[in-house]
Amino acid sequence: TREHALLAYTLGVRQLIVAINKMDSVKFDQNRFQEIVKETSNFIKKVGFNPKNVSFVPISGFNGDNMIDVSPNAPWYKGWEKETKGGKVTGKTLLDAIDAIEPPVRPSDKPLRLPLQDVYKIGGIG
Repeated sequence: TREHALLAYTLGVRQLIVAINKMDSVKFDQNRFQEIVKETSNFIKKVGFNPKNVSFVPISGFNGDNMIDVSPNAPWYKGWEKETKGGKVTGKTLLDAIDAIEPPVRPSDKPLRLPLQDVYKIGGIG
């Protein structure tokens, strides 16, 4: 969701994979996949992510399509491509996308940052 993308970006996540699940329910329709990619790209761009750096993978978690092995149910899907600091990276499955994640630099010398989502007041405490 938009909120998850915003929280991830706020926490410093800069690499993103979008696995479009339940593609079996639309019979791996290419037009539906492209529609979801376009809509998702628009809102992650507003949050701060660059869609060119994001892998979009059509999957079916229930059937295992495009999770580890390439699915024969989406012959139109030629794979994902993303730009990284090391150049362009390509792949076809969710596992390929996970393997293409570059380890982030850990700023261990800086203070911890956490986003606040809600504040609760509990009577009798504090």
